Amino acid sequence: MFRKNTRHRQIPLTSHVDELPTPLRERLQNSWAETFYREFFCRLDEQPFAVLYADQPSRPNVPVNVLVSLEFLKAANGWTDEEMYNEFCYNVQVRYALGYRHLGDGYFDLRTLYYFRERLARHMQETGENLLEQAFEQVTDEQLRAFSLKTGKQRMDSTLLASNIRQMGRVQLLVTVLQRVWRMLSEEDQQRYADLFAPYLKGHAGQYVYRLKKEDLPVHLQRIGEEMRRLLMELEAAYGDQPTYHVLARVFAEHFRPEPEGLQVKEASELSASSLQSPDDLEATYREKRGQGHRGYVVNLAETCDPENPVQLITKVQVAPNTTDDSTLLAEALPDLKARTGVDTVFTDGSYGSPENDVLLAEHQVTLIQTAIRGRPRDPDRFYLEDFQVQADASGQPERVTCPKGESARVDASPSGKAFLAVFGETCATCAGRARCPVVQRKRSGAWVLRFTTEALHRAERRRRSRQHREGGRNLRAAVESTVRSVKHPFAGGKAPVRGRFRVACMVIGSAAVVNIRRLHRFWQARVRPLQAERVQEGGQKQQPGRVEPPACSPVFSFVRMIRALQWRLLALQPLQRPALSW
Repeated sequence: MFRKNTRHRQIPLTSHVDELPTPLRERLQNSWAETFYREFFCRLDEQPFAVLYADQPSRPNVPVNVLVSLEFLKAANGWTDEEMYNEFCYNVQVRYALGYRHLGDGYFDLRTLYYFRERLARHMQETGENLLEQAFEQVTDEQLRAFSLKTGKQRMDSTLLASNIRQMGRVQLLVTVLQRVWRMLSEEDQQRYADLFAPYLKGHAGQYVYRLKKEDLPVHLQRIGEEMRRLLMELEAAYGDQPTYHVLARVFAEHFRPEPEGLQVKEASELSASSLQSPDDLEATYREKRGQGHRGYVVNLAETCDPENPVQLITKVQVAPNTTDDSTLLAEALPDLKARTGVDTVFTDGSYGSPENDVLLAEHQVTLIQTAIRGRPRDPDRFYLEDFQVQADASGQPERVTCPKGESARVDASPSGKAFLAVFGETCATCAGRARCPVVQRKRSGAWVLRFTTEALHRAERRRRSRQHREGGRNLRAAVESTVRSVKHPFAGGKAPVRGRFRVACMVIGSAAVVNIRRLHRFWQARVRPLQAERVQEGGQKQQPGRVEPPACSPVFSFVRMIRALQWRLLALQPLQRPALSW
């Protein structure tokens, strides 16, 4: 049965926090734990997680905001499950961030967190909804409103993140799959196929490859393919619904090609980048970047970048196979960003532009400014389409074009409306910039014409905006590189400690959420708290937005303070009890 956590909003009369010396207590209240409790824990809406629990009366759930917070803190600090659990049980700062003021409060077994993850994964498989992603976006949206941050300008960048899988060669991968097929079989079938599997069961797959000679690899690949084909035909009736059987079918189709003359082993160059990299992670893909191979995923981040904002926050986190192009990630993120934040300008590098994105950006009324454009570098001694001024009609179609020398011409569209032609006058023949200009002379008619397409026009507009942005001297995109580094920092060597797209996404989302909290904490420490201290000196009342505590003038608050003061006086009067020594 689902129940919201409201106990943390009730102020206890006594707590372990009150037993700390005043300097330590104030240090705790000024630490990241206070900011996390105020800006994340208290803002998290638990209601969307109710779908994970039964409707019938039963034992209430462990507080969802506690479980989600622990998942995010684990990701941001690089903790193992055991380390995270110890931090929850014994770390006063962590418990303070989760709304606990007594060490023994809120105890639950570590298996509860495992069950919670299982429910999240099952919900993702059934509905396609990542509840942790929704929680991150819900809290972030509230933070943006609370701090009155401008979200019209945002920047975006991507990075590669490896999955926690072993790097395997081709033969090692195939042998590993065969070994798992063996473990899938019943005892009767294991006896039936004992001779077939015998060569592959002498140690692990790496040892099998180690014993091979390089010149014998084609023979072994051929034999493995023949045996896989036999297993696929003979095991389908009994094991066709097993995940391991599907993995066997997948690797066979990726590495072998049945031909009329016999089974052919595909060349290494024929293998797709989306082919299986490890049976432990079916979604990880392969990508080469800067001469280095990566097996895993791509992470795309978006954050605010308005210069008037006192602090910038991450607004969107995406995780996809690392074969996904940046332009695709932008297309997937744009509708949600527009609806949530009202973004109107996006700053990216050159990999996010595409003809399809030009149309999508126009539909959502969003301007894309790239710091670089894909393609050949610009020749400073030549004119390009972006040097021409194009005037469009009400429907957005070009109607006139003006060259860099000031000559204007009418634009005629092709029947398809995707190609355009501008015919200039005879002045082009004597123009000083004729050798630099893309306007060419027709051989038959002698007319001077400029041909371009809709795609070329959009590309020219992106180049023009990029050049104007560089000339303005304000590269608003550059700082996103440090954001990417901050989010990846907990993952040693650029490798996530988990496998699978969903689990990797949860880790990255948790790290991004805590990065936002750290930024808010630094802003709070540098800007807000000194201002509060100044107001207190002037006789004003110290206020902390979001802190769940009754006002100082209330009778309840006065009573609590009186009881706490009395408690401290009684403790001071008690004699010191020395423990008895025993040998």
